This record gives sequence, structure tokens and C-alpha cells, in this order.
Amino acid sequence: MPQEIFTAHDEFGPIRVLESDGVRTLNFGGPDAQSSWSRSEPHVPQLEYVRAMLLVLLFNTPRQTLTLGLGAGTLNSCLHAGVAGLKQQVVELRPGVIEAAQRYFQLPQGKRLQLHQADAFAFMREYKGKKLDVIFSDLYNADDAEGEQFSAEFIENCRHQLKTGGWLVLNCWDCHQSDEFMALLDRHFCEVRSCLLSSGNWVVFAGTSPAPGNAKALKEQEWTLSKQLGFSLQPYLGRLASHGS
Repeated sequence: MPQEIFTAHDEFGPIRVLESDGVRTLNFGGPDAQSSWSRSEPHVPQLEYVRAMLLVLLFNTPRQTLTLGLGAGTLNSCLHAGVAGLKQQVVELRPGVIEAAQRYFQLPQGKRLQLHQADAFAFMREYKGKKLDVIFSDLYNADDAEGEQFSAEFIENCRHQLKTGGWLVLNCWDCHQSDEFMALLDRHFCEVRSCLLSSGNWVVFAGTSPAPGNAKALKEQEWTLSKQLGFSLQPYLGRLASHGS
């Protein structure tokens, strides 16, 4: 039986950290774990959708990234350990989530990771910092993805803040697949790819420039990148689909 080691409440509901057999999960009160973290592999994401989001590193070696939605910070811990010199910004609305990530999930602290306690959508409307190599969007409440992630305004704001060659990575559900949403992405990006997972997560990659490399080159890069990160990306590369733009 999992042991509750942290709990907090705010206007959006509970924030709980549970632990069982050396694995900790972050939960917002719904049926699904928001994040999963292992004491034995602190820099390796345990949930497959987070691993799949890291496929973007096959297309871009980032120097500046922005993550919208912290969760337990497992994506950011992996990037911090696996990408030398990377500077990350992370936006998280809920102070209790930030506290949990720092206290219970070993979120890195220091100059290479800057935290903003703010509303992600307002942050993107007002952002005036350096252009970004990758934007990761993983904005969820207890029950579903935040719907504003799929709005024209949000997609346009993200595109405006990316460098040439930059990528937007969205964690969605399979139910978010639609001709309308794909058409929106096609209007703003040169290349769109996606990875549909057995969990039902649908990870979308939207690039401002075509992805470099053919299938053979990507497979070779995957081997090197997997070794660098400490887990295999091959299952997710095998599910990666291209969409016409």
C-alpha cells in the first residue's frame, strides 16, 4: 500500500506525494499519476510520455528550453543531467507543486534551472526573454489537459518565442487528435510529428524547420542519445509518425 509522505491543498485541489518500494508518485486527486520517480534512477523518467517527449533531442540540441507545467520535474531533472550546459526555465502555477518537486523528487536547483511561479498562458502572452530552442508544454489538472493548450493564441505565442530550428513539444491525449488541431499546427510550423503511446498519451512535436536526418540517421542518433540519457528511446522512435504540412 503506498504511503502518503506529503499533502497540500490549494484552490485547485490536493497535491499528494505517495511512495511505495522506492518509487514516488505525484497525484492531484484524480485517477492518474502526474509524475513517477524512482530512488534508484533519480534522473530517469519513469512515465513513458515523459520519455517520449525527449525524442525532440534527436532534432535539436538545445541551449535554452522552457517547460510549462512542472509536475515532479522528472523531465527537467533528466535534461539537467543529460544535456551539458543547458539552461532551463520552468513555469508552474501552484507553489505546492514546486515545494513537492524540490523536497521529494530532487529537482535540481541552481543557475541552470530558473523557476517561475506563474500562470503558463499569461507567461507566454507576456514573455520577452531570449528566443527558445524547445518549449515543452505539459499542462494538466487532476482530470485532463488544460484546454487552452490547443488554442490558436497559445500555439501562435509558442511559435513566436522559438528560434529558427526550434520545436514545440505538447503532451496531449489521443482524444485531442483532430483535423482542426493539425491544421492549426500546419499553419505555424514546417514539420509536425507525433507519438501515440499505449498509455493513451499523444505527444506532438512541431518544428519551425524540417527535422534533420533520415530514418537511418535518426536510429543511429537514438542509440547515442539513449546511452547519454540512461534509457532507451527506441520504443518511442518506432512509434514516431510524420504528418504532412
